[in-house]
Amino acid sequence: MNNTPITAEECYAALIRALGNLPNVTQWQKKSFGSAGLSIHDKIFAMLLKGKLVIKLPQERVNALIERQVGERFKLGQKYMQEWVTLEPMPEEGWLDLSREAMEFVDSKR
Repeated sequence: MNNTPITAEECYAALIRALGNLPNVTQWQKKSFGSAGLSIHDKIFAMLLKGKLVIKLPQERVNALIERQVGERFKLGQKYMQEWVTLEPMPEEGWLDLSREAMEFVDSKR
């Protein structure tokens, strides 16, 4: 098992390699906010923000991740977003699996 610390940037680069070239997936970067993200059909499903990954999942799934202490509810300004969870860097497959789940969830809402 590799105990090397994994940075958010390394985790995000793995997401780009795995998901960035899929059909209908686009990458974006907002320099003014210091964030980058992935969208499917122009709907954001994952973004890197302040060294953490923020993804959109069903509210029940977000609640389960929070309960398992895998993530925290994403707060935009003063409002907690019910379908968004913030994740610390973790082994690459963790972010990748959850990001795929987020992509499928957002795509299913079209």
